[in-house]
Amino acid sequence: MLINHEREKLIQAVKFFAQNTRNLGKTKLYKLLYFLDFTHFRDTGRPVTGMEYFAWPMGPVPVDLHQELQAPSPDWDHNCRFKLVPVRGKEMLTVSALSDFDGTHFSKRELRILTELAREFHDTTAGQMVERTHLENLPWHQVYEIEKRKQKLIPYSMSLRKQDVENMIASINDREEIIAVLGK
Repeated sequence: MLINHEREKLIQAVKFFAQNTRNLGKTKLYKLLYFLDFTHFRDTGRPVTGMEYFAWPMGPVPVDLHQELQAPSPDWDHNCRFKLVPVRGKEMLTVSALSDFDGTHFSKRELRILTELAREFHDTTAGQMVERTHLENLPWHQVYEIEKRKQKLIPYSMSLRKQDVENMIASINDREEIIAVLGK
């Protein structure tokens, strides 16, 4: 299997959250990765892992990862363990790290976001994470509740606030004016 930079970041991010939060199951993991990618996109215009998230009833879900966790790829070996454990009459997929986190794949900004998310959601339950992603004006709520596009892609562009978009447009216009003046 060919491993790309985004794939390595995904594996390391999962490992980081497994080592730095409590009770990490797949629902909590999906929400942490969503917040990581959408926060970084809002700040830089690029996600960290490159995954796409879809508006499912319990919140944003990275469908490719969700499907992969049914039979994890070999590159998870020695990195993370995904184990089904009984919890209140149901089975919960838990995530644990098998080796130390390697931060060399991340920028300072990405590491800061990882750390802030782990700190903020350290003791948060999966149910509380679902509630956080369902807040009004967040991308999941817009796609699932307002637009009624259930199970559909949540565009990264929705992480941008109207003011952010206006500032970016103004910045582009300013650059074009500067280039026009310098070019004369």
